[in-house]
Amino acid sequence: MVRETESEGADPPPILSKEEESEAAFWRLKRASDEWREDRVKRVLAQEGESPLRTLGRVLYVSACVLFDGLILTEVPVRMGKTTFSWLLLAVLLVLAIKFQREYYGRWFDVDTDKIDFSQP
Repeated sequence: MVRETESEGADPPPILSKEEESEAAFWRLKRASDEWREDRVKRVLAQEGESPLRTLGRVLYVSACVLFDGLILTEVPVRMGKTTFSWLLLAVLLVLAIKFQREYYGRWFDVDTDKIDFSQP
């Protein structure tokens, strides 16, 4: 028995030529790239009036997080004999550590980009 679909009576979607598909893909990529670039520029401009101690704190915090994740947490499988359980425990601890590190980074070092608007002349 053949199942009837609701779209049998509807027109099929228009088929684009290869050139039209390429053009549409290019504009989608460009739009996404422009949004990313604008967001990055806003974050840099928002940090412009920030104190040097806050900037240094940001760098030190990220460095400490990398050292903790790379040196301290990797001791888990070394101390536990490199078993499968120890690697799974490392993965769980690493995910939790990164979650907390991102949360605290956002609390302490987040910049407000809402005030910057490029659409105004």
